[in-house]
Amino acid sequence: MEHVPLAETTEAVENVHLAQLAAGEEMSVQHFEFEPGATVPKHDHHHEQTGFIYEGELTFLLEDGEQTVNAGESYVIAGKEVHGAENRGESIVRGVDVFSPPRPNPDWGE
Repeated sequence: MEHVPLAETTEAVENVHLAQLAAGEEMSVQHFEFEPGATVPKHDHHHEQTGFIYEGELTFLLEDGEQTVNAGESYVIAGKEVHGAENRGESIVRGVDVFSPPRPNPDWGE
């Protein structure tokens, strides 16, 4: 077992903060925070992404529309599926993402 100390948070895009919690050979875990009004532009990646929102609600921007995920709900985004996300609420959205294969802290602004 590897014990991983608390990660430093980085601002991936304006008002969206990420912290790499742990990364193994098969997956990685990241914590995220979206401030009110924050947007991650549409993008895709080869990683399968699963996540859990534990505070607030996040609206995902998909090729075929939008889908809102509320606190206490989870989601799955297939590898290569185009997606973005917005916090349209008035409070911070907090959650956790798991990527397989592992994904280092991405620069969502590119």
